[in-house]
Amino acid sequence: MPLIERIAKFSSAHRFLSHIIFWLVTSIVFLNRYDIDEYNDFHKILIRHAYYISFTIIASYFLTYLIIPRLITAKTYYVVALYFLVGSYIICVCSRIVVVHVLEPFLRTPPFGQETILEIATDVPKLITHYFPLTFSAAWIFAFIKLIKEQYAVQQHKLLLEKERAETELKALKAQLNPHFLFNTLNNIYSLSLVNSPITSKSIAGLSEILDHVLYRCNGTYVPLSAEITLIKNYIELEKLRYGGRLEVNFTHKIDHDAVIAPLILLSLVENAFKHGAGEDIGDPIINIDLNLIDNRFRFMVSNSFMPGKKKEENRIGINNITKQLQLLYPKQYDLSITTHDNIFVVLLHINLKNSTDKKDKIYESKVSFS
Repeated sequence: MPLIERIAKFSSAHRFLSHIIFWLVTSIVFLNRYDIDEYNDFHKILIRHAYYISFTIIASYFLTYLIIPRLITAKTYYVVALYFLVGSYIICVCSRIVVVHVLEPFLRTPPFGQETILEIATDVPKLITHYFPLTFSAAWIFAFIKLIKEQYAVQQHKLLLEKERAETELKALKAQLNPHFLFNTLNNIYSLSLVNSPITSKSIAGLSEILDHVLYRCNGTYVPLSAEITLIKNYIELEKLRYGGRLEVNFTHKIDHDAVIAPLILLSLVENAFKHGAGEDIGDPIINIDLNLIDNRFRFMVSNSFMPGKKKEENRIGINNITKQLQLLYPKQYDLSITTHDNIFVVLLHINLKNSTDKKDKIYESKVSFS
């Protein structure tokens, strides 16, 4: 935890104590402004210093808690300026009165002349040139520190709100994604049941495994990449039950360690290829999937053939959700491109997986063909 964050948390949790510590430190630091030889007794310096610190504290809280808040929220600054001038004048007059009528009789040897309260109050040049700088010098420092602390607190609160908003939006996106996936898969099983296919029960078992992953293992922000690879394999097997031998699927994956990744993003891309590729191609559709992870640089490509003349600019819930999740989870750390050429639809995703966790040293390489 950064030092400034620790100080801010301590100050917020122990406000009264933090103020006492600040003024004790300030008192010690400003003791250096006195010449020890100026007085015969050191206790006289302490008395004068106590006076100085007392009025500095008054000026600091006046400036920090009365003037600056009004200055920030004021629509017109003239009233605030008037408050500041009147308040500063009263503090300086009181400070001078204490010096003349309390400290000097105690510290000096009579006889000596004394100004009346009226003379003190009307001696504005002396109040401005001497007592205002003396009283408000440390007050500006205190106010500046307070402003920094408040600004830091505002920024932290803003970051917290943004994090909560992102988490809420991410949960909403996942809530959209899961029904979208389930709807397509149940449609597949429904199609099999209409013809009393003997592989219907196998399809239901495959769906059960997939839902177990989707519903119970994807509650966190990230899941192991190996689990997502297994999920894709299960999904492909389930889809193959529907399309039979006319569909060719090639899934190649190579990873040098088991990193973590946002759940269901990869499955959505694969699902999109089946829906808008094999689902619309009445010929012999081909889907190629290639997954690569080397040195935390993740590459995932999905390509599928499609029938010429099919309009590919339709609204796709899956792709939109993927883009939004990537923006929330991998800001400025990903690149998603979608291209079409020679009746091949290609989605290419790059992610910099900085937070991946090394589990194995050797490279795991596998190629699975479903044809």
